Amino acid sequence: MDLNEWFEKGLTTEEYISSMKTNKEGMVIIYERFSLEEGFKAKLEAMKQKNLRVIVLTEDWCGDAMLNNPVLLRIAEAAEIEVSFVLRDQNLELMDQYLTNGTSKAIPIFIFIDEQGNEAAVWGPRAPEVQALVDKGRASLPSQDAPDFKEKQMLLYRGFGEKYQSDESIWKTVASSILAAVIK
Repeated sequence: MDLNEWFEKGLTTEEYISSMKTNKEGMVIIYERFSLEEGFKAKLEAMKQKNLRVIVLTEDWCGDAMLNNPVLLRIAEAAEIEVSFVLRDQNLELMDQYLTNGTSKAIPIFIFIDEQGNEAAVWGPRAPEVQALVDKGRASLPSQDAPDFKEKQMLLYRGFGEKYQSDESIWKTVASSILAAVIK
């Protein structure tokens, strides 16, 4: 299946959001509160000139998707980019082409395509600065065989979710990272 077919197969933004069972509230909070800064205008205009569309490989249970998808939606609105959501777990054939580090099915993955369906850019699953934050948090966890590992891991991830929903600087970092990947 080519990327145009994957794009056509995906869900619209409205279909994806209405089908969400997990992280919907967090995603909507970020979407409603985030706006693009004036400093992004030139990059958004350059993006608009490319006539791109984007396939979003995602799942609603993913905290990184909760953070990144609404930021992408704001970029897509400003740059007039159509968005199509493809659920990872039901579309492993596509996911397997976009593994992180060649092995991980980490999401979200944003596949920007041109009018002919050629891949123009790929972004995800995290901005480098957010990855550093996650790595630092994970390094603070006890070993996986420790009796309190699961509890501490859940607390860490809950903290990330809260930070993702409230820290506007993270949203700007994600927006900058996405724009840098597309506008080189």
